[in-house]
This record gives sequence, structure tokens and C-alpha cells, in this order.
Amino acid sequence: MIKTNKLSKVFRTDEIETSALNDVNIHVKSGEFVAIMGPSGCGKSTLLNIIGLLDNPSSGKYFFDNEEVGQLKERNRTMLRKGNIGFVFQSFNLIDELTVFENVELPLIYLKMKARERKERVEEVLERMKIGHRMKHFPQQLSGGQQQRVAIARAVVANPKLILADEPTGNLDSKNGLEVMQLLTELNQEGTTIVMVTHSLRDSEYAHRVINLFDGMVITQEVKKELGEIML
Repeated sequence: MIKTNKLSKVFRTDEIETSALNDVNIHVKSGEFVAIMGPSGCGKSTLLNIIGLLDNPSSGKYFFDNEEVGQLKERNRTMLRKGNIGFVFQSFNLIDELTVFENVELPLIYLKMKARERKERVEEVLERMKIGHRMKHFPQQLSGGQQQRVAIARAVVANPKLILADEPTGNLDSKNGLEVMQLLTELNQEGTTIVMVTHSLRDSEYAHRVINLFDGMVITQEVKKELGEIML
């Protein structure tokens, strides 16, 4: 599903040039769960942003479903993300002025889905995430664990091929973090490809492979378990 070839990213200002990624070569198979690890500032989030079509590389190639997409214009990146890629963030990134239902419904509105179908889909996914009883509440009325369940519901409501998770348990206690990882694992077992940035060695154990970055480069790749093995 994902392949990069000599992917590099350089951030430039008038006074300084910073290399965030340098000749990164990775691949992710459809249905795989891959963790990306490394110290702060090593390029993990930059790589996730490029994989998620939020940014373009400075050089190199990025293939998504065998299509070279690394230099698409922003409008085309946006179109490709719709329905294909879901995002889960450490800070949840929910919209405070919208209810739980409305937050989860947003991706379906962008896809121009009919209202009745949106309602059915949102209610179904909220029940699955065990947060349906809070659908009329606002994010600030929820605990951190509940907010992350809503964020995962929003990420999966359009049945994307790929979920990108950036430190999904970073703001949670161990119990809620474990529940979030179990939810992601269940989604992966149903066929959703997951790429997760994490500092947590415990969370990385759920992945099939771990890619370790250092100073913008891939230094090691470690196989944790074969595709199809289950850890819940």
C-alpha cells in the first residue's frame, strides 16, 4: 500500500536549512500494522504527514496504492485523502463547538453522504467504540479516554484503507491507553492498515514491524510478528 524511495524533506527559512528526512526507504503492506519509533525530532511526525498526504517530500518518491503521489498539489492530495486515510492524534483534535456525533459525522459530510446514511453510520461506529451514550455531549465534557474513542470513531467512520496514528496513547493513562491499542488492533485484524508513531515500547508490541528512525534516517526495522498473528 505504501512505498517510499529515497524520500527526503528539508525545511528552509531565510537563515537556516533543516533536514527532517534523508533518503527514507520504507514499505507497508496492505493489512499491516507498522510502528515508527525514534527520539523526539528524528522525523517521525514529518514522515507521517507525508504518508498522510498532508505535505509533500522535498525529493524522492512516495507511492500510495502503486500510484506516485509525492508531488501532488494540495487539492489533489485532499481528494485522495477523502475516504482513504483516517487520522488519530495524541491531542485528539476534536472540534470543541461540535457534539460527539457532529465530530464523527464530519468526514461523511465531506464525502457528500446522505443524511440518513450518515446518521446510521455514525451511530454504528460510536456504539462500537462504546461511546454512543455520549453522542450529544461536547468534547470538553468527556474524559481523555472517551475523547480518543471519539477520535478513533471519526477516523474509521468512512471505512478508510489506512489509519495514521500519531502517539495515540500519549495523553492517556495506562488503562485507557491499553483500551485504545486493543481497538486499533481489532481494526487492523479486520483489514485496516495502520501506521503508528509512538514512543511507547509497550504500544509497539502490537505492531507487526517497528521502523526505527534517527536523525531523519531509517536505522533499523524489526519484525515483531507475522501478518495475521493476533495480540489483544
